[in-house]
Amino acid sequence: QVQLVESGGGLVQPGGSLRLSCATSASIFSIYTMGWYRQAPGKQRELVATMTAGAITNYADSVKGRFTISRDNTKNTVYLQMNNLKPEDTAVYYCNARNIHSYWGQGTQVTVSS
Repeated sequence: QVQLVESGGGLVQPGGSLRLSCATSASIFSIYTMGWYRQAPGKQRELVATMTAGAITNYADSVKGRFTISRDNTKNTVYLQMNNLKPEDTAVYYCNARNIHSYWGQGTQVTVSS
């Protein structure tokens, strides 16, 4: 059973920062593309950022320059550093591991509000 354990969501004011973390097993982390997706109320789930095992990144246009995805291979953990957060970033954020199969975390709520 593949587990993706997320943490780091919360409430933040506009312009603030949060860092999300997602930990998984070494066997998954070493060969899977890790990524973050989000789903706002009434909207479809959308890609935020991904990073391949070879550290190639991809970002949604809406977060470029504000969010940074990174991997810590010693901790089998992927991070999403979110800066200059906006109210439209409010959503449930999901960690994803993708290769032949696709696995999802349980989601963590990020709310940007004054």
